Amino acid sequence: MSDMDIDLNCDLGEGTGNDAELLALVTSANISCGFHAGGPDIAATALRLAMDRGVTIGAHPGYADRENFGRSELELSEQQIAAFCAYQIGALRGLATHLNASVRYIKPHGGLYNQACRDEHFARPIVDVAGRLGLPVMGLPGSKLEAACKGRCEFVAEGFADRRYASDGSLVPRSRPDAMIHDPAEATEQAERLIRERGIRTLCVHGDNPQAIAFVQTLRETLTRRGFRLRAFA
Repeated sequence: MSDMDIDLNCDLGEGTGNDAELLALVTSANISCGFHAGGPDIAATALRLAMDRGVTIGAHPGYADRENFGRSELELSEQQIAAFCAYQIGALRGLATHLNASVRYIKPHGGLYNQACRDEHFARPIVDVAGRLGLPVMGLPGSKLEAACKGRCEFVAEGFADRRYASDGSLVPRSRPDAMIHDPAEATEQAERLIRERGIRTLCVHGDNPQAIAFVQTLRETLTRRGFRLRAFA
């Protein structure tokens, strides 16, 4: 990718009902592996749609925490984290192979993502699985997840268009009322700032965001107008 290439990714296959519309707009899709949301039928539909639209596919493993959409933070051993990540990614890869598709990267979901970005205890087992599978890992730049990837697997720096950031570069917890950005114009301004100042290679809009389609449409239009080329990183 050049400095003017940017990937747009979205968390999909989670049963929110807007996968088809979003897959017409994004360049990469983080498809739920079925623990935190979704399931085999939903994942298969998302995989087929992604293939039809030429969208790059990633595995999106998370905690088995459907009540909280996988966003609770759990305390598990490194062995447990590695096991459930390998299990989920393996299941999605098997389904993708059945459909003649390929899984090209890994992006942890929700609570697991946040913990892996700040704590090497959670980062190491994810990277161990990624290294064994030969897949890149997506995460926050400057995080423990990025550090764990060095020498093991490719790291892809991700920014969030619809989430606010704390001063240390982490995401503002969802428990705070200001965690989400609701204005597409503000989201686009933040996205461009992240690209230029933090070396972001991929931008995320959450698929369960009620404004996801409007956000991605605005991002596409504005970034293209400002000279960026929308292109999957993988």
